[in-house]
Amino acid sequence: MEDPTVHQLRLLLTLAEELHFKRAAGKLYLTQPALSQQIRSLEQRLGVRFFTRTSRRVELTPEGQALLPLVKNVVDATDQLRNAASRSALGSTRLRLGVCENVAALEVTRGVLDALSGLYPCLDPEIHVLDLVEQIPLLEKGEIDAVFAYLPVPEGLDGEALATEPRVVCVAGSDPLAARSSVTLADLADHPVVSLASRLPRECRDFWAADPRPDGTPVRYTSHQVTRFESLLSMASFGRAIAFVPAAAARLYPRPDLRYLPVRDLPDCTLSVVWPAADRDDPRITALRDICRQVRRRDLPAGPPQSLTRLPQLESAYC
Repeated sequence: MEDPTVHQLRLLLTLAEELHFKRAAGKLYLTQPALSQQIRSLEQRLGVRFFTRTSRRVELTPEGQALLPLVKNVVDATDQLRNAASRSALGSTRLRLGVCENVAALEVTRGVLDALSGLYPCLDPEIHVLDLVEQIPLLEKGEIDAVFAYLPVPEGLDGEALATEPRVVCVAGSDPLAARSSVTLADLADHPVVSLASRLPRECRDFWAADPRPDGTPVRYTSHQVTRFESLLSMASFGRAIAFVPAAAARLYPRPDLRYLPVRDLPDCTLSVVWPAADRDDPRITALRDICRQVRRRDLPAGPPQSLTRLPQLESAYC
C-alpha cells in the first residue's frame, strides 16, 4: 500500500463536497479524466473505494464516509504545518497584531498602524481582528505578537499606554435611568451586568463590571457568556442588564435603543498596546513601543504621520 499524496486528498475532499465530477473538476481547474484518474489512483493506493459512480450520480461509499473525517484531518494538519513554517520564516520580520473589534476604528489605533506601515514597511504588519475575549489568550499562547487592549492585563504582559478615556454605562432606552444626564455606581446597584465569557482573565472581567463596588454591594451577572462587543450592546439594549464600555463607544456605536451615560464615580480606562514581557527587547516590539510613544506624545490623528522618525538602530534591520 502506497501513501496517498496530500494533493489527492484535497481532490477527494472537493469531490466529496460536490458529488459531481464535472463541477468538482471545474472547481479544481482540472479536466474530468484527470480528476477521475487521480481518484482511482488514490483508491488503489489505499485499497478502499470512496465513491460509487453511475451515469447520473456520484455517492460516497460507507467506507468513504467513515474515512472522510480522517482525510480532512490530514489536509488540515498539512495546512497548519505550512502556515506554521511560513510564520517561522517570517517571524524575524513580520509583526502579528491583534486589534479588538471595538478599538479598530479609533483614531489612535489607526495612527499607530499607519505609522508602523510607513516607518517600518518591512515589518509587514499582519492584522488580526479579534473579539472581546480572544486577545489575551492568543497573546499568551504566542499566536499573535502584540494586541491593542484596555488595561488591566494579567501578569507577564507588558505594554505602552496610548490613550485614557472615561468609562460609561449602557442602559436600555426604556430604562428609567435613560432620562438621566449621568449616574453613580449606587444608582446601578440593582442592575445585573452582562457577563463576559470566562476565557477573559478575571481581572479584566472584574474591571469591566466595576466589581467590587466601592460600598461593597455585590455585583450580579447575567448567565450570558458574551464574546463580541455588538452582542454586549444588544444584551444591554434588551433592558435586563447593563454594560460598562469605553466612552468612545457612544460615538462609534450609536443605537436608538441604547443610552450611554457618564458614571460620575467610575475610574477611567486606558487603551494600550500590549505584548509578552519576555519579548520587550525584540526589535519588532522595540519599534512598536517607540511608535506608541511618539503617537501618544504628538496626539496624532489617523493618517500617515510624516513627523515621526525611525529608530536608527533598527533601520538596518527593517528597511
